[in-house]
Amino acid sequence: MSMAEKSLVYTNENCIGCNKCISACPVLTANYAIEQNGENKIVVNGDACIACGACFDACEHEARSYQDDTERFFEDLKRGEKISLLLAPAFLANYPKEYASVLGGLKDLGINHIISVSFGADITTWGYIKYITEHNFTGGISQPCPAVVGYIEKYMPELLPKLMPVHSPLMCGAIYIKKYMKLSDKLAFISPCIAKKMEIEDPNTYGYVSYNVTFDHLMDYVRKHNIKGKNASDEIEYGLGSIYPMPGGLKENVYWFCGEEMFIRQVEGEKHMYEFLEDYKERVLKGRKLPFMVDALNCANGCVYGTAIEPEKAKVDDNLYALQEIKERSKRNGRNHPFSKGLSPKQRLHRLNSKFAKLDINDFIRKYTDHSKEITIKKPSREELDKIYGSMEKRTEHERTINCSACGYETCEKMARAIYNGCNTKNNCLHYMKNMIEKEKETAEELSREMHEKNAIIEQKNRKISEVVESVANDFGLLDKSIHEMAAGNTNNAEESTNINLLMMKVVDFSDELKKALEGIETLTRSLQSNNEEITNVADETNLLSLNASIEAARAGSAGRGFAIIAENIKKLADSTSPFRSQPTRHSSICQSRNILLSFLYNNQVENTEISVHNASSNRLALPLSSSPWSVTGMPPIQQQAHSAMGQNTLLHGKTLLVIPTADPDHITLPLFTKSISGYFRGHALLIEGAELALVIHLDELLTAGGGEGDVQLHLDQRATNF
Repeated sequence: MSMAEKSLVYTNENCIGCNKCISACPVLTANYAIEQNGENKIVVNGDACIACGACFDACEHEARSYQDDTERFFEDLKRGEKISLLLAPAFLANYPKEYASVLGGLKDLGINHIISVSFGADITTWGYIKYITEHNFTGGISQPCPAVVGYIEKYMPELLPKLMPVHSPLMCGAIYIKKYMKLSDKLAFISPCIAKKMEIEDPNTYGYVSYNVTFDHLMDYVRKHNIKGKNASDEIEYGLGSIYPMPGGLKENVYWFCGEEMFIRQVEGEKHMYEFLEDYKERVLKGRKLPFMVDALNCANGCVYGTAIEPEKAKVDDNLYALQEIKERSKRNGRNHPFSKGLSPKQRLHRLNSKFAKLDINDFIRKYTDHSKEITIKKPSREELDKIYGSMEKRTEHERTINCSACGYETCEKMARAIYNGCNTKNNCLHYMKNMIEKEKETAEELSREMHEKNAIIEQKNRKISEVVESVANDFGLLDKSIHEMAAGNTNNAEESTNINLLMMKVVDFSDELKKALEGIETLTRSLQSNNEEITNVADETNLLSLNASIEAARAGSAGRGFAIIAENIKKLADSTSPFRSQPTRHSSICQSRNILLSFLYNNQVENTEISVHNASSNRLALPLSSSPWSVTGMPPIQQQAHSAMGQNTLLHGKTLLVIPTADPDHITLPLFTKSISGYFRGHALLIEGAELALVIHLDELLTAGGGEGDVQLHLDQRATNF
């Protein structure tokens, strides 16, 4: 059976892992210590458990529960199943006032017959004595208690031959009903014992009984469903079998029939019972003297205080007093009854045999099964124990025999064996946990020292960081102040930029007017060019005429000398017009553009601010201007020199620009900018070029940063720039 399944006895949600159940349990491997949801729990190994109920007595947290057949019993009654009752003699002792009405209520629900197991106990007594005397079977262990039988079958197979081979009172009563009363009803046992379910389900009991209905669960159901009826009672007379539930009840029955000369060993109690069996096994194996029989009961106060009675009933002695009264009522005064007071043990036995003379002893003989191979408790070797002790920090003999029992086991060796069998862990050992705590304490102290040292280092670093933070805070304060100052300056610069922009608009207007003027000059220049061409034509014709005159004069010889003089004068006239001829048109141009970077580093300027006039080739004015060269007077015609600026790299607009030839650039009056200017220079191209032209621009305010557009560039010809 898996521990995940509910066994006959199981652990409920009340468990806190206190280990008391381990200390009370007679089976080493019946309890497993596990960790469940972070908490220690002790769960039941159903295969190993013998349902002795010791854990119920030990646990003050009511953390153990059990299963029986009460619910199924009532469900089958409702379905109309034919069921008869076998009533434990302890039921009357536990419920003397409710006994009759409860039985009446069960009768009303459909119960057929009610037979007291006390009658079955009388058969068991008869069977024990008959078997012992006929087979000289001394030293046998009584088997009414299924917990004792289960323990021997699982853990002491050596004692199986010593178990009495006669059925328990319950099974003797069931066999009598089935075989001698010929009832086919299902049988339900009203029981004070959890372990009776194991006996009922044992293949060696042949399924005679179908239900184990415990006192506790039955009475809970009866009260919840208000089950009661007309008083009823059991149907078969019985004798001293009624005292089987009390400690020594079997022994008193044997004494009643065999005399007190017999030595009967009486043993009760979960702890004492199984310690006795251990010793008894040694006695049997060594062939020592044995008692006539052993009256063995698992429960210290007998079945009348069995494992399945109501808890409050177990706290008082009322049951014992009630059972004592039942015992006295079971004795008779007449002389023909096996339970007559006035007879000798021999006479009583004779009458008992006569009463059950029709019974076949073989019908009540049972067998047992060796389950020890199915449920094994491994025994570790000395080397394996040493290894386990080592893992538990138990190095010395003293440490291995502390035997504090805090783990639930009586000795450290049992704890080690439990660990070896996998049903406990070293973490449940108080000594081990104490050592671990001490080690952890030492480790914690060492860590504390290390942390203290690290904290000192961290504190020192924190101080340095604080100093840096303070310094940075001061710097940010200064930066904040500077930003506020820059913001104030930028406000002023924005106003100045507005003013400069207005002035720049005036410059644009001036440029437009200049363009119109230059267009007029172009018109006049074209007119002068036309006149110049006419003069040239006249000069050419005059020269041709002079040439013809000279030729004719030469032909005439001396007669044409006067005509030659006229031809010479005509030539002079033609030469005198040559200065007014147009020279080959020459185009002046601005060479490659140059950048002058003027950084505005004044009055919170925008960084890297530049003024630029773009390349004339891309933003040129289409001014096809030309004029006749201006001559310098006072020079012979053959030496006259035009002081024109020779233009190269003409602009690609196909026409020449205005050329201002002069050898005296200092006297050029060009008041282009009489005020500070600002604007978007890329809008217009203002191109002025001359041989030694000085362009005078008042840039004092222009170069003053005013929050204007950044990256403005001024492109000027390299040759003609003198600022």
